[in-house]
Amino acid sequence: MDAYRKKLQEQSVSGVAAADAGDATKPEDIDVTNLDLDMDTLKDLLTVDKEVETVFAFEELMKNKISAMPVLDGEKMVGIVTATDLGHNLILDNYQFGTKVKSVMVTDVACVSPENTLKEAVCVMFDKAPGENIINQLPVVEDGKLIGILSDGDIIKAIKNEF
Repeated sequence: MDAYRKKLQEQSVSGVAAADAGDATKPEDIDVTNLDLDMDTLKDLLTVDKEVETVFAFEELMKNKISAMPVLDGEKMVGIVTATDLGHNLILDNYQFGTKVKSVMVTDVACVSPENTLKEAVCVMFDKAPGENIINQLPVVEDGKLIGILSDGDIIKAIKNEF
């Protein structure tokens, strides 16, 4: 397990209390307000260069069983691509041969910083998503540098550990 997810799972939540020590904590008893997202730099973060062809970016997403990858121009994050978007458009043959990631990536990327709480991250996932959707992969940026990705699965695991 990478350092990012491990640290997230090790964090404690303030205000969790059950009626007595033998009772299971109910979801409504969990206070996620003060759960920090502070984590070590993620060393094995998968990214894609903006000049890579979409078919190869999609292949990386599938090979690594992940749903999104930040797009970089050098070391700067300039966008994000998702398996859903790329796969859908590749299957429908909406891309011309050689289409680059830079021409199809989402450029208005919602992000959080390590100083954000779990509750703030969840709010960003809902508030910044288009329509009725939610964002399920949220880049974590510190001092303008991409340091990790917070997934909906990471959040569920962090909350589950409090039951």
